[in-house]
Amino acid sequence: MHAITYTELGRARDVLKLEELAPGQPQPGEVGVALRYSGVNPSDTKSRAGRPGMQRPAFDMIVPHSDGSGIVDAVGEGVDPSRIGEQVWIWNAQWQRPFGTAASHIVLPAHMAVPLPAGISLETGATLGIPGLTATHAVFGGGDVSGQTVLIQGGAGRVGLLAVQLAKWGGANVIATCSARNMERVRAAGADTVLDYRAADLAEQILAANNGKPVPRVIEVELGKNIEVDAQVIAPNGTLAVYGSALDMTPRIPFLPLLFKAVTIDIILIYLLSQSTRDALIDKLHRALGAGALRSPVAQVFPLDEAAAAHEAIEAGGHHGAILLDCTTAVSP
Repeated sequence: MHAITYTELGRARDVLKLEELAPGQPQPGEVGVALRYSGVNPSDTKSRAGRPGMQRPAFDMIVPHSDGSGIVDAVGEGVDPSRIGEQVWIWNAQWQRPFGTAASHIVLPAHMAVPLPAGISLETGATLGIPGLTATHAVFGGGDVSGQTVLIQGGAGRVGLLAVQLAKWGGANVIATCSARNMERVRAAGADTVLDYRAADLAEQILAANNGKPVPRVIEVELGKNIEVDAQVIAPNGTLAVYGSALDMTPRIPFLPLLFKAVTIDIILIYLLSQSTRDALIDKLHRALGAGALRSPVAQVFPLDEAAAAHEAIEAGGHHGAILLDCTTAVSP
């Protein structure tokens, strides 16, 4: 099988290689999947480049990427043979495992290959793992949002744009922040109010958009940069659902205002979800897709052998949608 691999940390063009590996055989409880697309996420590029404190990869050889989609082509003992031919999307493929989805084939536990709902493309399927589940948990992790106001900081990002659509589908009044150039995209996704995150009076604008009332649920992409505004606008007993703080990884927390509002800070890492929680989120995600309420845009698809360029596109940022690899296209190594 074709696979992108790396054995040391570094720049994408220096360490990512196309190799021919022997395909794995499904063991009891596993399935083999002929991969169509591999989703590239910031977590994949950071793991390849080396996170703080990392000296070497976690395994001697890594095939990167946690997200993907494809067709089941083999099953192990205990797995219903009728799954062969099933279109599936994949989560956590390379979480605490050496072999992810940047390959033509993968073998993994059967429950990690989720049947793709009818009418949903394999391209979309490759975006549902990290971005889709993060957005779903951020919106619905505290339960029903119908009739509530949800503030989505960073509504134009990959997770933020999905969260806007999900919150609107869930019946929420959606306030979103983004840059001025992305306001129309976020409004088109369903946000009731879109505000420029650079505004000096952003907190006042958020409260005004909610008829002067504080917001019970805030979804946050940059905790360190936005925590002061969040603390001003969040409601007593509100929840701050946080999935990022890349621009400030050691944020200072205004504890007193958060304390006297009894704010819950829910830090989201979907790799660690319990199976029951994940199953509930998958069901919610599938229902939104089935209702036509959720579109997950794809910005660019690279051939498998151009994985380094795909990683560089993620690192450059500024793309409106997912970056994928086409796992069926590769020049032999």
